[in-house]
Amino acid sequence: MQVLPVQDSKTVKEFLNVARTIYKNDSNWICPLDNDVEAVFDKEKNPFFKHGTCIRWILKDKDGVTIGRVAAFVNEKKAHQYEQPTGGLGFFECINDQSAAFKLFDAAKKWLQEQGMSAMDGPINFGENDSFWGLLVEGFTPPSYGMNYNPPYYKDLFNNYGFIKAYEQITNHLEVRKPFPERFTKIANWVAGKPGYTFEHFSKKKAEKYVNDLMEIYNDAWKDFENFVPIKKETLLESFKKMEMIMDEKLIWFAYINGEPASFVVIIPDANQMIKDFNGKLGLVEKLKFVYRRWKGVNRMRAIVMGTKSAFQKHGLESALFIKLKEYVLPMEQYDELELSWVGDFNDKMLSIHQATGATFGKRHLTLRIIF
Repeated sequence: MQVLPVQDSKTVKEFLNVARTIYKNDSNWICPLDNDVEAVFDKEKNPFFKHGTCIRWILKDKDGVTIGRVAAFVNEKKAHQYEQPTGGLGFFECINDQSAAFKLFDAAKKWLQEQGMSAMDGPINFGENDSFWGLLVEGFTPPSYGMNYNPPYYKDLFNNYGFIKAYEQITNHLEVRKPFPERFTKIANWVAGKPGYTFEHFSKKKAEKYVNDLMEIYNDAWKDFENFVPIKKETLLESFKKMEMIMDEKLIWFAYINGEPASFVVIIPDANQMIKDFNGKLGLVEKLKFVYRRWKGVNRMRAIVMGTKSAFQKHGLESALFIKLKEYVLPMEQYDELELSWVGDFNDKMLSIHQATGATFGKRHLTLRIIF
């Protein structure tokens, strides 16, 4: 077997195509768009290159057939916040062969050691953790847009190499037409009517304002979590730019207390329902199909991220945001499901909010770590 760096159009094509080969008989898999994958490795499109670096490889067998792939990266903003300098491994795909998987893991480990790293987390993304993050170990159903999906045997490949769980990522599902629990509704309505409490949905015309508000809330809400790195405006602007094609302004809500940004939730229609038969391609035909399906609508939404400033985390703002959302969604008679993805097992407050809504378990991903 031979590990080869991805360095030209031929190896880029092989890197993308090996996933299509591995999942060709898996009806649950939805191929991520090639453009989305390649954007991660594009220095012009991925702002993480300003404070990091990455590399990727493909693996060929003795007959020259591509049987696997992997990427490794160092995010200098996070790498040195752990007990040991920690890099990342991601975009792993491999046939069910332990020696093949180990070849790929070894390549990533060797490169990361050369960059001064003493450990690696994986499978993760060279970017924000709202996409291409985690190993799926429970809930092997069609993924929503941006969520990792993989064969069950990947867990053994990682475990046998020596990876151990760093944390779990929990995804819960909410039936849109099912009433919220009585206590949840009572609190939400009470909060929504309090003097000085106002609620607004996102507007593209005032995108700059809402991006600034989101950044202010997010960086305050997450500041006490271990290894937190403040999110930058340019990263948020890039994220909203990516979402623009599928965004519904009235699925993104903000709460204010006496005019101060206090809480938010970002929800998008599930684009995977629009691209499920594209096989990763986005040519003219696929674009026309996408436009039609976007107009026709899909029946699943995905909550990408929520946050509430620490000073307001016991004010019930999240409940009120869900009520505002439902006031818009229910009359449409379009959406059946809201996927709340994902929440780390370390985030008790957010898991409690999921439970309070009446959401049920959907999927479990793992972020794994190996110390060299």
